[in-house]
Amino acid sequence: MTIFSKIIAGEIPAYKIAEDDQFFAFLDIFPLVEGHVLVIPKLEIDKFFDVPDDYLSRMLVFSKPIAKAIEKAFPCNRVGLAVVGLEVPHAHLHLVPINGIDDLNFTRGKLKLSPEQLKSAQEKIVRELTS
Repeated sequence: MTIFSKIIAGEIPAYKIAEDDQFFAFLDIFPLVEGHVLVIPKLEIDKFFDVPDDYLSRMLVFSKPIAKAIEKAFPCNRVGLAVVGLEVPHAHLHLVPINGIDDLNFTRGKLKLSPEQLKSAQEKIVRELTS
């Protein structure tokens, strides 16, 4: 069972942004920039392009309102999307508020936000998502 499956099961706490019967979105606790969200399928599949086709398309549709909420919650040029998949063997995509290409540079240091900062980021995104 991956750490993401444990988050879905509620065994590990997460800063949840959205959930439905197929997907779960939550804040990356070591974000590239504030407002960085992970979207995962509830199916435990290692590689992103091994996810069934119908899930892939629904995953993007599930992510769309979240990306729009991130864009409203955090000043940015747009929300970038990245699929890397090396750190956790569970398919996932990254939604990252960006102003330049370097904001999607996964080789640079990650932010270390306090629980209060993470909770604030979560609340900003959820507020925009539900408005």
